[in-house]
Amino acid sequence: MSLPFGQLSFPEIYERELVGPLFRPWAELMLNEVRPAAGDRVLDIACGTGIVARLAKARVGDNGTVVGVDLSPPMLAVARGVGTGIDWREGDAGALPLRERERFDVVVCQQGFQFFPDKPAAVRQMRGAVKAGGRLAVSVWRSDDELPVIRELRRIAERHVGPIADRRHSYGDASSLEALLLDGGFRDVRSKALSLTMRFADGLVWVQLNAMALVGMSAGAKEMSEAQRGDAVAAIARDSADIVRQGTDAGGFSFELRANVATARG
Repeated sequence: MSLPFGQLSFPEIYERELVGPLFRPWAELMLNEVRPAAGDRVLDIACGTGIVARLAKARVGDNGTVVGVDLSPPMLAVARGVGTGIDWREGDAGALPLRERERFDVVVCQQGFQFFPDKPAAVRQMRGAVKAGGRLAVSVWRSDDELPVIRELRRIAERHVGPIADRRHSYGDASSLEALLLDGGFRDVRSKALSLTMRFADGLVWVQLNAMALVGMSAGAKEMSEAQRGDAVAAIARDSADIVRQGTDAGGFSFELRANVATARG
C-alpha cells in the first residue's frame, strides 16, 4: 500500500505525526511512575523510534546509560537519527540482546507488551534485566470498548474490511498483566488506569494513520492487494470525517485515551 505522505517511510511518519501528540505525553507519565534519576541505567524495550529512551536520557544525564531495544531495523534507523547518546540495539523482547550480567535500575516498555507473542518469556527477560530493587513500568492501552472515539472508528473500518481484532487494545485487563508480572518474579506489583486527552492539529491525518493500522489488523488483510488496502484506507478515512469534525475545535482534534500502567520492583 502506498503511503499518503510523500516519500516518507512508515517509521518516519510515525516519528513525525504520532510521537509528539500521542506517545510523548504517555512516555512522560510512565517515566514519572519509576522516576529515573541522574546516573541511572535505563532499558527501554520495544522502543520504536525511541521517545521513551530519549526522555529517559534527559533525566539520567551524561553519567547515566540508556539502552533502547526494538525488533524493527527501520524503527531503529529513525531512532538513531533523532536520539544521540543512547545505545540502540536490535532484538526480541523474548531474548533481549543484553551483555553478560548487564542489569538496569529502570526497565520500561510502552505499548509493546500486547504485541509480544510469548508474554511470559518477555516478563522473564524483563525480570532478568532489572537489578535487585530496580523498577519496572509497563503500559498497555485499555480496551477500545471504553473509548468511544476509538471504538466508533473501528466500527466504521469494519464496515469496509470485516472484523478487526485491534491488538493495540487487546490487553486492557490490568489483572492479567499484574498476574504475569507476579508469576515472573516481580514484587510490589500494582497498576493504575490512567486517562489523557490526546490532541492532534490535523485530525484527518491521525484518522488516516489509524485506518492504515486497522486495515492491517483486519481478517481479510492478507488477501487484499496493496491497491485494495489503499482504497479501503481512503474509504474509512472519508467515512470518519464526521467524527473528526465533531471532535475538533480551535485547538485541533481531541479524544480520550486510557491505559493501564503497571509498576513493579525486582
